[in-house]
Amino acid sequence: MTTKAIDKLPKSVRSAVSRRAAGSKVTSTRAPAAATTGPRKREALPAQQPVTGRVTKNVHLLQLLNRPEGASIEDMMQATEWQQHSVRGFLAGTVKKKMGLALTSSKAEGDVRRYRVAPRRGR
Repeated sequence: MTTKAIDKLPKSVRSAVSRRAAGSKVTSTRAPAAATTGPRKREALPAQQPVTGRVTKNVHLLQLLNRPEGASIEDMMQATEWQQHSVRGFLAGTVKKKMGLALTSSKAEGDVRRYRVAPRRGR
């Protein structure tokens, strides 16, 4: 068995060595920070309407699922612009596992399957 001596340095070492050999100095491309003259005064914020919260896709789907008739997969796909497997993943992973809600489904003769969150009993 013959062994061969390798004259090359590892790539990480070569790049550091070549930067130093070339004499290049690493400089920042960011503009220097402006000198502060003192504490800033806060400006009065204009009167805004109270924020009622973001309506995320998850919240929108939960509203659909809480309706008495529930929602079909197609309804949820149109509401969120998600694909079918993403809607099913939301139902199994978020609604059932993370939130611990009771998810029920029903299918009437000749109709599509509809999903809804079962109301909690007790408490």
